[in-house]
Amino acid sequence: MELLEKHEEILGRRAELLEQMEGRREQLKVLRKQRMKESEAARHRNAALLQELQKIEDRHRGRHLSHPNVLALETRYWLSVEESILDWENFLLGKGPHPTDGPGQAPRRAKQKPGTAKDQGLPPRPKPRTAR
Repeated sequence: MELLEKHEEILGRRAELLEQMEGRREQLKVLRKQRMKESEAARHRNAALLQELQKIEDRHRGRHLSHPNVLALETRYWLSVEESILDWENFLLGKGPHPTDGPGQAPRRAKQKPGTAKDQGLPPRPKPRTAR
């Protein structure tokens, strides 16, 4: 008799737990659908914002280039860059003086590549000793 009552009690608890699990499963389904809708809405919103930003950039770029003074300044800038690129290239490769050095100035040195001991503040490496 006791075992039968215990069995009935266990079956009752099992039924309760199954109902709770089913309820939780339904909640998770609803939550998942809600998140999917929110995600899709965010994706559409982001796409719309990107398109709007692209339109603004295109309009700004068009206005920027249409002004004759700006075009003239930009053209002169790139011409000066092209004229001085060889001097700077020689200097940066260590083959020539600094492009802005005048006749009375001491020549400048090119910056060392990053990762050398001097850039990291380390002492020089010791010289290898010969065996006696």
